[in-house]
Amino acid sequence: MVKSVEELLDNMEKVIVGKRFVLKHFLVALLNDGHVLIEDVPGVGKTQIVACMARSVNGMFNRIQFTPDVMPSDIMGFSMFNPATREFEYREGAAMCNFLLADEINRSSPKTQSSLLEIMEEYQVTVDGKTYPIPKPFMVLATQNPIESFGTYPLPEAQMDRFFLKLTIGYPSKSEEKLIIDRFGIENPLRKLSPVCSTSDLLKFQEDVRNVKVEECLKSYIIEIVSETRENQHITVGCSPRGSLNLYRASKAWAYIKGRDYVLPDDIQDMAIPVLSHRIIMNQEAKMENITSDNVIEEVLLNVKVPALDLAL
Repeated sequence: MVKSVEELLDNMEKVIVGKRFVLKHFLVALLNDGHVLIEDVPGVGKTQIVACMARSVNGMFNRIQFTPDVMPSDIMGFSMFNPATREFEYREGAAMCNFLLADEINRSSPKTQSSLLEIMEEYQVTVDGKTYPIPKPFMVLATQNPIESFGTYPLPEAQMDRFFLKLTIGYPSKSEEKLIIDRFGIENPLRKLSPVCSTSDLLKFQEDVRNVKVEECLKSYIIEIVSETRENQHITVGCSPRGSLNLYRASKAWAYIKGRDYVLPDDIQDMAIPVLSHRIIMNQEAKMENITSDNVIEEVLLNVKVPALDLAL
């Protein structure tokens, strides 16, 4: 079985072309039981990445296409009366899996979107007063189209804050697109993809990530970065404490993927935009000047002093 996350990445690249950097970001979330919001145009491989990840770790994969008529019970499950036993029995919803793809999440009603809040934060569902745990590992991978807005419901800030990372995949290069045609022209290679590890192996990787060392000065560095978002002139609402915690956890996973058991300032800087950019609310003046949240995080990183580490430790 797989001995490192590099082997897991290699297996996923048998299907996904030219997106190793993006795959590493997905693994950062997976190694922390975090959730990912993928904002990109249709056809760039969002569903393929999720299915590929699930198959590589032999996990259970469910997909639900969000539309205005999707109900919370479709996600959480529901209780049904059994005439034979004369008792109510729980029927599982789509969330009872390891990987839940919430496709076009912003096309469902706010009521349905809010049904994911407990699932994403507490990894459980509550139906008719009874609580049912979600299988481990578990992650929600939600997609939304940044171009089309007709018939959509913007995600509330409380839900945006529960996504560990916000990512885009982007178009492939011309040479990569040629390879996609060659690889997928006859048959989808996903159908022949074999698992290289189990969910128990993945839980072991998660334990290794928790043991990655972070110096006290780097913890302070993370707090300074997040605090700066609350003071920036372009931001109405800065990052919550959950942003600090997730940047801390993401930096540990990024260091682990790079083969280290300790975090460097570079790891924190690399993770700052995907972890923090969706947690801030820009003011109207910044929007009019086409200043993005990514631009602001870059500015914050320039303004916060980088701590010096004693690498002889």
